[in-house]
Order: sequence, then structure tokens, then C-alpha cells
Amino acid sequence: MHPVVHTRYGSVRGTLGPSGIAAFKGVPYAIPPLGELRFRPPLPPRPWNGVRDAVDYGPTAPKSPYAPPFDQLIPEVDIPGEDFLNLNVWTPDPAGRLPVMVWLHGGAFANGSGSAPCYDGTAFARDGVVLVTLNYRLGVEGFLHLATDHSEATANLGLLDQIAALEWVRDNIGGFGGDPEAVTVFGESAGAMSIGTLLAMPAARGLFHRAVLQSGAAHHTLSPTSAALVGNRLAQILGVPPTRAAIGEVPPKRLLPAQQRLRAEISARPDPRLWGEAVHNLMPFEPVVDGRTLPTPPVDAIDAGAAAGIDVLVGTNRDEYRLFLVPTGMSALVGEEMLERAATGYGLKPVEGVAAYRAAFEEASPGLLLAEIATDWFYRIPALRLADAQSRHGARAYVYEFAWQPPTFDGQLGACHASELPFVFDALDDPAFVGLLGPHPPQQVADAMHAAWVAFATAGDPGWPRYDADRPVMRFGGATGFPAAVETDPRGALRTSWDGVR
Repeated sequence: MHPVVHTRYGSVRGTLGPSGIAAFKGVPYAIPPLGELRFRPPLPPRPWNGVRDAVDYGPTAPKSPYAPPFDQLIPEVDIPGEDFLNLNVWTPDPAGRLPVMVWLHGGAFANGSGSAPCYDGTAFARDGVVLVTLNYRLGVEGFLHLATDHSEATANLGLLDQIAALEWVRDNIGGFGGDPEAVTVFGESAGAMSIGTLLAMPAARGLFHRAVLQSGAAHHTLSPTSAALVGNRLAQILGVPPTRAAIGEVPPKRLLPAQQRLRAEISARPDPRLWGEAVHNLMPFEPVVDGRTLPTPPVDAIDAGAAAGIDVLVGTNRDEYRLFLVPTGMSALVGEEMLERAATGYGLKPVEGVAAYRAAFEEASPGLLLAEIATDWFYRIPALRLADAQSRHGARAYVYEFAWQPPTFDGQLGACHASELPFVFDALDDPAFVGLLGPHPPQQVADAMHAAWVAFATAGDPGWPRYDADRPVMRFGGATGFPAAVETDPRGALRTSWDGVR
């Protein structure tokens, strides 16, 4: 049996799994952004006649592969084709009215897709949720900003793609059994940073009602000046004028290597005079505070109440930054001078700040101390700031930490960036994660974490106390031996080291 659902643009035919879960894949939510539509905001898809097959994943946005060793650790798929602004839906009951969860993938705004098998929505649908994943423009195509940009140019096209997909959900998800008044958007890394930005974007208001942010919050944006530095250097690499028209003539097969070179240059020479704020994140393409699509920095807008009323579940992995230091061997190369220089760059006082981390982790090498500091700067402190802001403005805020330690890399990898993904999706049998997590991750931790996400999307309560003055944090995995346990203000002394800094 092949279920058929009617959308505003035409009918789609999906597949029905043995468990009764219907899946519809590769459904377009916007016209392909090609030709004269390149570097322009998304437009609704063209209607079609008859019934369109939606049985296979659609094309993915143009991107380069992950560099080694990350290409062996982080699942990635590349499906060629032009119609890459598409989404996928899993539903247990097209005739129902169920909570909806919309997934925004990570990948440093340059990689990833909603079509990776690890994001299969069957487990969520099994538990009574309509699950949506999607693709959006990446890198140059999604986040280019130039000094020559003016009122006719539009920044943050990748974010506008996400908004277009959420508008499609609002207008069409009822036909798949979803409730458009109960939409939870959730994402990881760049996907979570996207959500932190959407919380502050006027065009996104009313399109979702709850938000889950995994390993990302509202601090990761670029000013127009910094974004223009990046864009102008891209034009130099390509040998074209620094205008959208000129760069728009460059085919993706030339653009993508230039984009990779750009990131390598920032990493090799992180000079603020060359790159502005991009030296901190080491991501050349991020959301831009352009004054139009994104009027003010998201953290400031949210602090002022821009997202009041939206409940949030936000958190991080215990050892996020080890992903970038341990597999590459960089952690063994970090000395005291590099550690103090990096800490100063993040805004910590070079003596007192580093001393606080040394006191907390007496046995840690300089490389692992740097991982602790960078984890807090990139991920943990922004997450706590978001929870604080939402709590102040009357929303329910919940904080978690994923702490399960895999045996890989001689036990040095820790609960690193991206390691929670198969637990959230209840997909521990996905072989793509073996290199990261080893062969037998604990199912009981996945059961607890996945159930919490479903409960939050369904009722707004994942099952532990709200984040308030006591700062309760649910830890999944870890040394307690329990799948999950609440802790009060973990590493609170280190948290206060960032007051007034981050």
C-alpha cells in the first residue's frame, strides 16, 4: 500500500513501513534556487498535476565532503540534483492531529542534510509525533554577505529557506496528521544555532511553539563588517569582483573548493583584522546581523523578550570540543602558551580564568583544558544564557547535559560534539556512528533521552524541573550509572567565570 496525501501544491505518494509508519520523502517546499533565483529568497514550489512519488530522499544542497578524520566520524550523504529545497515527513496516522517536530541538521552551516539515514523519523512517529526533516542552502549559497550588499540584496538565505519550510509545515502538515498549532523545532550544532537565530527573526514568529537546541544557542552570528571581510576574500580567491552578480556566475564545482580554502585560511591564520568575529567560531559562513532579516544580535533580542512564550529545551554534550582536538591529534600539541592565548581570545582573564579550570581539572593536559574552555565558550554558556533569558520572560526552560563516555580514541573522546544524535533519534543501530561511539552504546540512555524529547514536544515538559535560580540540569549518561539524573548547577564556579564575558 502506498499512502497518498494532498498538499497545496499537489498530491504525494509515500511508502508504508511494516510498523505502519508512513514516510514521504523529497517533497519540495520551494522552487530550486538556480539561475536568476540564485542568491534570492525562496519561492513556493510550482504546483504539479497528478500524484508525485515521494518514496526516495531528494537531492541535497551543494556541499563539499567533510575533511578527514571527520568524514569517518560524522554521517553525511550527498545526493546530486537541482530540486534540493525539499523535506521529508514520517507520520503514524495521516488522519490524526499529532504534535509535530521539525529537525534542522547541523554541519557548521556548510555541511549536513536532512536526508542522512541517522535522521530517519520512524522512532518519533512510532511514539506519536509527526517528524519532518529538511534541506536548506549552505555555505556561500546560504550565508554570503558582501560589502556591496544593499537594500536589494538579501542575507541569511539559508535561514529564509528554513522559514519557508516551516511555512510549508504550517500550511500542509495537517494532511499528514500533524497539528500546525503544536510545532516543535529542534536541531543540533548549526541547526541549533539556526533556531537560536530564528527565535529573534520577525519572519519566523508564530511558525513554531517550542524549541529544542542541542549544542548551539543564540551567540553565533557575524556582523555585516565581518561577513563582508569573508565575502571579499572569497571573491579574491575566485578572481571575480566582490558582487553577488559576479559570484552568482561561478558554478558550484568551483565555488565549493574556494569555500573550503577559505575555511582553511581562517584556521591557519585566525587574525581578527582579516576575519572579524569569524576567528572565534572558525566558521566563515554564519547568520549575519544584517539589520533587515535579522535586525539585532539574537542573544540581545532574546534577552529583551523577542521569544517570550516559546518553551525551550536546551543543552550541550559534556566534552563537545574534544571532537575537534582528539581525533585530529591537536590535543597532544597544545602547550601552556597556546592554552593561555586561546583562553585570552575567548575573553577569560589569562591568569585567573585558566587557573579556575586548572583547579577544576587537576589531571587534565593543556589540550584537554583547552577543550573544557572551548566547550564552555562555544556551547555550554550560550545554552545557559538562553535558558536564563527564556525563564525571565515567562517561558518554560529546561536544561540537559549529555555525558555518556564512549570507549573510542582510548577513552579520550568523551561525550563529544554530535555524539548525542543517535540517542535522540533512538538510532543506536546506525553503523555510521560506530567510529564515534563504538559498537554497543547503551540503549537505556537512548530510551531516556528520546522519551524526554517526545514528552517535551507533546506536553512541554521533558520530565525534570524547570531551569530557575537553583539551575537544575538533567544529565543523560555519565558516572552515576543511571540513564538520567538531575544535578544542581554542575560546574557552577566555572559558569560564573564567564559572567560579563560570554
